[in-house]
Amino acid sequence: MLYPLLWLVGASFKTNAEIYTEIGFIPSHLDFSSYIKGWMTSTEYTFATYFLNSAKIIVPKIIVTVISCVLVAYGFARFDFRGKKWLFAILIVSMMVPQIVLRVPQYLMFKWMGWIDTYLPLIIPSAFAYDAFFVFLLVQFLRGIPQDMEEAAIIDGCSPLQLLWHIVMPLLKPAIISCVVFQFIWTMNDFMGPLIYLASVENYPVSLALRMSIGANEEVEWAAVIAISVVALLPSIIVFFLAQKHFVQGVATSGIKG
Repeated sequence: MLYPLLWLVGASFKTNAEIYTEIGFIPSHLDFSSYIKGWMTSTEYTFATYFLNSAKIIVPKIIVTVISCVLVAYGFARFDFRGKKWLFAILIVSMMVPQIVLRVPQYLMFKWMGWIDTYLPLIIPSAFAYDAFFVFLLVQFLRGIPQDMEEAAIIDGCSPLQLLWHIVMPLLKPAIISCVVFQFIWTMNDFMGPLIYLASVENYPVSLALRMSIGANEEVEWAAVIAISVVALLPSIIVFFLAQKHFVQGVATSGIKG
């Protein structure tokens, strides 16, 4: 499982000839020039610009995703209202709709709103609990949490929002971190969304910049492309390992720790 990743790192120090002829991942020498070439890119912008653009999408998207999905999941898990089962069923069914079916109507809608070549089409839908998977994950997690503490807080006079903030949110921490990890990796790897909605090179995220680094008319310096691919992988790997403890806990736990 680790061999492709090890090969990727080793290939970033090789020449094109070595990449095509050697199957091993240990390079003959360490030359970091490919990392410098990959970072500088063939455009007027360095990869620092593209990483910053990715952050401009990822950070607000994660924030609005957590806020909207927690509120919706809290409503489904803790409140009874007319049509609750039907609305939840519609939410689950929406997970089965292929994204390709939504591309054209979404593009026409965002074009009419004047949002093309901005980050808004990539962020704003998540502010309305657009990611049904996260709502489902949080609802299932909430259903596994005993309500003893919540009932005691209600007796003490807590309002629903105070209950959510002071009692439920701390208990939801593992599940929320799982949502953050998933959203970070999915957004970092998203290619089709930015490709459809972004037209200016200065607005490109890392995913589009990587594709742009592969020239169409001249020989590709694969070491530089692979080197910057390794750099692009680092944020996702770092986030996953930093959140690994809580991520596993979010999958395994189903109650309250004393």
